[in-house]
Amino acid sequence: MKVFTAICLILCLTVACSKEPAITEDMLDGGTLFDPSLYQPEKYLVSRAIPTPTPAQANTPVIIACHGYTATTFEWDEFRTWLGNRTDVYLSQVLLGGHGRTYEEFKKSTWRDWQEAITAEYERLEKAGYKNISLLGSSTSGPLLLELVSSGYFTRHLPPRNFILVDPIVIPSDKTLSLVPLLGPMLGYIDTKQSAQEDKVYYHFRPQETLQQLQKLLTLVRRDLEKGISLPAGSRLTVYKAKQDPAADPISAVLIYKGVKLSTGGPPDVQLIDSDRHVFTRLQFVEGVTEKDYKTQKDTFAAILAQALAP
Repeated sequence: MKVFTAICLILCLTVACSKEPAITEDMLDGGTLFDPSLYQPEKYLVSRAIPTPTPAQANTPVIIACHGYTATTFEWDEFRTWLGNRTDVYLSQVLLGGHGRTYEEFKKSTWRDWQEAITAEYERLEKAGYKNISLLGSSTSGPLLLELVSSGYFTRHLPPRNFILVDPIVIPSDKTLSLVPLLGPMLGYIDTKQSAQEDKVYYHFRPQETLQQLQKLLTLVRRDLEKGISLPAGSRLTVYKAKQDPAADPISAVLIYKGVKLSTGGPPDVQLIDSDRHVFTRLQFVEGVTEKDYKTQKDTFAAILAQALAP
């Protein structure tokens, strides 16, 4: 018992845990700032902007971009800016369920709530007649998308043309996450210590309830990868993984490579990126960004676009 207590104390000191967070109105958690897609969904979701597409529009590639845990649609804003006013591809930026709202709403959400926002947009596009859809996921959206495949979701729906994952997390770099199911109630929450600018678009505090949900999702997906996941016929999978990732252990890419097969039996395309940033495609508000970082970001954006436009 003494050892257990000591571990709890050390963990709490390490991750700055407490029972009640000190939330201010300047934070996304504070109940004043919300993700803009909640106010103007037509600016973020193709299904809302073009609910009744022409035949030409229905054949235009659509990329559904899904962000990571504690993030918002902001995570893919730079990709939208990079795309500019292109008309040969559409972009939907999905806000995961429970995210972009109050701290309490986030705290109550489950990983299935997070995932439901992805399937909701997918099914609206499918129902409207869109025929060429790619799914782009960063960080936690990686396992959310893999779980959709392993659960058989796409046996009942139009198969995506592409699954494109940026820094998907299967194994966390911070191994203390594995202790959350045991120590969660004692943790309360984790203070991210992020910048004031990031506080407006990412949750500053990580409730232990949501960390437990994340752990449940990752455990489930790891088991699915061990059993083997087969992509739908005609779907491709590409993984872009930073070599030195402070959030998602690079071994995540290895597990995906070994655990996922194309319908033809071949392996997915896994590319290791020379970066030490998590979700290296998001550089706004990041400290110490270099010209190399910007080039890596733009090169990856170009590769994502090429995949979406490929037949």
